[in-house]
Amino acid sequence: MSRQSLMRWGIALLVLVLIGAGVMRALSARRAQQAALAQATAAKAQSVVELAPTDVLRVQERSFTQGLPVSGSLKAVNAATVKARVAGELQGLTVREGDSVRAGQVLAHVDATEYQARVAQAQQQADSAKAQVEIAQRQFDNNKALVDQGFISKTALDTSLSTLAGAQATHRAALAAVDVARKALDDTVLRAPIGGQVAQRYAQPGERVAVDGKVLDIVDLSHLEIEATLAASDSLALRVGQQASLQVEGSTRPVTAHVARINPSAQAGSRSVLAYLAVDEPAGLRQGLFAQGTLGTAEMKALAVPLTAVRTDKPSPYVQVVEDGKVVHRTVQPGARGDAGGETVVAVPGLAAGTVVIAGAVGPLREGTVVKFTRPTAP
Repeated sequence: MSRQSLMRWGIALLVLVLIGAGVMRALSARRAQQAALAQATAAKAQSVVELAPTDVLRVQERSFTQGLPVSGSLKAVNAATVKARVAGELQGLTVREGDSVRAGQVLAHVDATEYQARVAQAQQQADSAKAQVEIAQRQFDNNKALVDQGFISKTALDTSLSTLAGAQATHRAALAAVDVARKALDDTVLRAPIGGQVAQRYAQPGERVAVDGKVLDIVDLSHLEIEATLAASDSLALRVGQQASLQVEGSTRPVTAHVARINPSAQAGSRSVLAYLAVDEPAGLRQGLFAQGTLGTAEMKALAVPLTAVRTDKPSPYVQVVEDGKVVHRTVQPGARGDAGGETVVAVPGLAAGTVVIAGAVGPLREGTVVKFTRPTAP
């Protein structure tokens, strides 16, 4: 073999050795990268979360009131609309929305000029009819005396009696017309039918209002209620006097109410039943505010946790429990729910009493996360 052939073979061998060394270094680097990634993943899986004692709770037997969800708008039990009973120009209206009024208070009046004239006209007609009665009475008395003396026949007496009866009837009709005219005159004065506050004003002074034209709305906020619509099946458990805990929009304090009345008939079409819940302490509330809450229908006792601790971000509801210092997701089938001291709780059959459950305010944690408490011993 020539010298040149040996040199070519040597170069080729050197190239192969260099390539092999590069491949080995690349494989070694890839293994190191994979090992580092595995270590990072393991470290991430073994991340530690620090919880305060208030972040966990124990499954325990709790007494709660099982109830039905109710909602509706607050409505004044006593409300009235002041309407014009006669037509005319509205005068003297000074109250506005928010003003307080008393029952019987004069709120405004309709121009009474025309109605005063009608009373005077009716009274004059009544006086004229009374004069005709007096004339007919004297004629009857004279004719009766003449009949007794035999100067005229009884037929003339009967005629004068009929004339007297007609005059008396005309007088009574005239007096009734006076009463009607005076009633219309009295109706020109608008009075508050109930005590309360003005909710809306429909007319302004100087406007001409028609008969039954709306002038004011008055509501009595001392008695408020909620008209709740319940399904027919739920209505069977309703009883007068049952308590309800409500939350009114805009208010931070819970509001209590009780069932005051139950409609005896179901609504046509929907077959729902209306229940009327009277608010126990309506001070500070307003008509029209929306309220929702729970109407207690039964008392129960069961192993339960707050409803907020049950998570639903998986196909099946679950709770986050602490076992052996790690987070474990336990699937649960929520049972009956109700109110316990102003908090909504739900029964969790399948969880043992004393199980440490992470509160819902903590948020979702990865299963297997190590739990460390801020105190040496967990609650």
